[in-house]
Amino acid sequence: MTESSKRPVAVFDIDNTLADTAHRQRFLESRPRDWDAFFAAAPQDPPIAQGVALAAATAEECEIVYLTGRPERCRRDTLDWLAAHGLPEGRVHMRRNADRRPARHTKLEILRRLAERREVRVLVDDDELVCDAAERAGFTVVRARWAQHSAALEQAQEGEGRT
Repeated sequence: MTESSKRPVAVFDIDNTLADTAHRQRFLESRPRDWDAFFAAAPQDPPIAQGVALAAATAEECEIVYLTGRPERCRRDTLDWLAAHGLPEGRVHMRRNADRRPARHTKLEILRRLAERREVRVLVDDDELVCDAAERAGFTVVRARWAQHSAALEQAQEGEGRT
């Protein structure tokens, strides 16, 4: 089977798309931001029912790929969380530990790389700037608007490139 004849991929963000980060937002609201505590609390994220259901339904037609702004050092916790909450198996693309570029740049770069080899059926993400960039690049996007909006997280994503 050639790469192009395989099932299309559906790309899912994790934080505030599948995992509810509301309980750890407090670590981003003070100065300096406590990134170590923010990421250390990720294993306790409750799943977001709408995102999990969409991932499960989409997995019937597509291979699932996870695309997160979490740093690579969080890989084990992230894989354990996905498995513990019954999410479909799939490759996980994470930010290099020292990469501080905004998610709209890092995620679009990975989406384009995926699209070179496979049909990218959809991107599901909560970050409006990531969604805007993906749509401008021609990708189909589902905006995950089912988590509580956090101005602190939005500012951290765009200004500090941390998630």
